[in-house]
Amino acid sequence: MRPRSITGVAALLACAAMAFPAAARAQQGQAEAAPTRVDAVVEDVDQKPGDKPAEPEFNFGPRYYEAPVISTLSNKGAGWDLGKAIFGDDSLWDLGGWIEQSTYTNSDGLFEKHPNGFRNQQSWIYLEKKIDSSEGFSIGGRVDAMYGTDAADTQAFGNQFGKYDFSGTFQRGSTYGFAIPQAYAEMGYKDFAMKLGHFYTPLGYEVVPATGNFFFTHAFTMYNSEPFTHTGALLTYSGIDKFTLYGGYTLGWDTGFDQYEGGSNFVGGFTYTPRDWISATYLLTAGDLGWIGEGYSHSIVLNTKIQERLSWILLSDLTAIRANDGSNYQTHGITNYLIYSLMDEIGVGARFEWWQRNSVSYFEATGGFNLNLLPNLTVRPEGRYQWGPGQTASANNPAGLPVNVGLFGVDVILKF
Repeated sequence: MRPRSITGVAALLACAAMAFPAAARAQQGQAEAAPTRVDAVVEDVDQKPGDKPAEPEFNFGPRYYEAPVISTLSNKGAGWDLGKAIFGDDSLWDLGGWIEQSTYTNSDGLFEKHPNGFRNQQSWIYLEKKIDSSEGFSIGGRVDAMYGTDAADTQAFGNQFGKYDFSGTFQRGSTYGFAIPQAYAEMGYKDFAMKLGHFYTPLGYEVVPATGNFFFTHAFTMYNSEPFTHTGALLTYSGIDKFTLYGGYTLGWDTGFDQYEGGSNFVGGFTYTPRDWISATYLLTAGDLGWIGEGYSHSIVLNTKIQERLSWILLSDLTAIRANDGSNYQTHGITNYLIYSLMDEIGVGARFEWWQRNSVSYFEATGGFNLNLLPNLTVRPEGRYQWGPGQTASANNPAGLPVNVGLFGVDVILKF
């Protein structure tokens, strides 16, 4: 259902043309600040160099993009950190990124559409000033730029073509491109925080940044039933015990400083954390969603820590949208994740998903490992099988997804 970026001619994106320093950095999903939608088990990203690695712990809340690191593993504080090397250990400023290379045997019809080659999936850099509103008013912001095969799905494809980064200028042939997935200011006062600009959606569990997920492939639900980005304002309030509230206004799904097809919608919800081992998050979008049509969507995430090293995450998504061409776009999805940390350097995970579009069901099962070979270097081998009962590539397959196909692959992430 996502539009494809049109290949174009080149002109270097100045922001992304910075040379990527060779070394790496850990962060999960979110990439929030960019990171996370609702994050799984993540590490303490505030550790100082030389500190003893912290035990894995939950990072509850919507998947903004900055905080998460790879699964229960990877310790950013134990490796070289570009931001701390430049700004010092205690600065609110940060500069970092990662380089992701991957190879896999078949296309899954989602992000992994270029099999049988060793490709640069994401070369990512960001500059951020965090807010600290514990004593009063604080202001910050963040800008992200990336290059790679994921660019076409990371650009603001909810725009009219030719605006912001959804243009031929940002493409490099039919496979690679540039994107600026985040550019926002952030303000905070006591228990309030607000983002203004272009930022990652809080809905869902998985995120676009490679460092924000246990698996390098993605769920059908994440790709087909959730926005990736928004342009607008998002307010967060954390002054109620056990609750965090979210509310905002955006210009539809996947826009970048543009209002396409009259996009104008509410985004909001809450996270409830009754105990330190469990949380539940409900987030929705409703109104004119822009390129995809008008209607409603929601994402519900239950995040639990069953044992010290075992986490179970349940995601349930629903969309009920009247497309701009008058057709109905209705999807349901239920995804289960189990993530087990064998030790600080090795994790194993499984994902099982049922996703349905307009009453036609699709399934996928994925299993894999996270191997932290070095403090800044993570390898993620995995296997995936996806199928649709009674479907072929052309018959009774409204989503046009590859069915009855297996995929084996591995990616390598170097963080800095």
